[in-house]
Amino acid sequence: MRWLRIRELVRKEFIQLFRDKRNRPLLVVTPIIQLLIFGYVVNYDIRDIRLALMDQAHTRESRLVADAFSANRIFRITHHPENGAALEQLLLEGKIDLAVKIPPNFTSEIRKGRTAPLQILADGSMSNMASIRISYTMLVLDRLNRQLIWELHPQRMDYGRIDARVRTWYNPNLDSQNFYVPGIVAFVVMLISLLFTSMAIIKEKEAGTMEQLMVTPISPVELILGKTIPYILISIAQMIIVSAIAIAWFQVPLAGSVLLLFLAACLFLLSTLGVGLFISTISGTQQQAMMTTFFVLLPFFMLSGFVFPIANMPLAVQWLTMLDPLRYFLVIIRGVFLKGVGMEILWPQFVAMAILGLAVFTGAVVRFRKRLD
Repeated sequence: MRWLRIRELVRKEFIQLFRDKRNRPLLVVTPIIQLLIFGYVVNYDIRDIRLALMDQAHTRESRLVADAFSANRIFRITHHPENGAALEQLLLEGKIDLAVKIPPNFTSEIRKGRTAPLQILADGSMSNMASIRISYTMLVLDRLNRQLIWELHPQRMDYGRIDARVRTWYNPNLDSQNFYVPGIVAFVVMLISLLFTSMAIIKEKEAGTMEQLMVTPISPVELILGKTIPYILISIAQMIIVSAIAIAWFQVPLAGSVLLLFLAACLFLLSTLGVGLFISTISGTQQQAMMTTFFVLLPFFMLSGFVFPIANMPLAVQWLTMLDPLRYFLVIIRGVFLKGVGMEILWPQFVAMAILGLAVFTGAVVRFRKRLD
């Protein structure tokens, strides 16, 4: 194996890649746009809850309910429907997120010392968001309950209480961007490296230059290295760019080692480049390679724990996630960014990625060499 041949093949690949003007924005602008879009869109922080209040009592106590929600910065009363049909229509059209219905006997039940019913209707089409909104609603009503009890029974009651002092580590403000943006960095790197690697060999086949390469003194290993090294360098450069944007623009803290992150990226690229090389051996055209790439990306994304916790998946699917390199890279990149942990904590993920990467890349290289021999 001669490195001079590999160097010239890498240089040829870079010239061929940047000669096409359509590839330039795809290599530089696309990862940045994806990070900005996903960074703002993938956000589960609830800062505005549209509320419809249907007051059938029209008393002081019912106005206290309205004031309790209005005083909270998260809730915004947008509608006052007159009947149940109008309220249901608002939920159906998606104009509100939550509805509170105060019955006519609300005040009389409270003044008699009884439990007053209060109906809460939530849009459950997004179950996660609905559960959080209901939790916020119950906090507001619990505070109002204590106020009404104090008005009815103003005597002081002293008793031993539990004083829970909560301190959130690693993400004090519970910003969902701090959780999702590092994962988006990993996903962008996987998308670009997988897509371009799967297309590199196909371009040679469609252009008719693969036969010319095969009759040259270049060995199959040299050809593979010459085709993959450019995309390793491009992927690392893209990760540096998007990581810098995540730190500077989204204010995601980088608490850990940059060198550890670089090592993890290299092991992760070993898997993605291997998968891309394997796709190139089973595809005959660029369209087939692109469709196969996106077919592979979806399971990688869904099984990685990026959005859905792996612990909530069926046991058989949890075992299947162990074959997903993105799962381990997400743990590493979030641990390095948010927790600042080192190899003493993350070594199981590094070992798993190394085993997967070597197995996938070796299998792809063996298959590719058989196609060339």
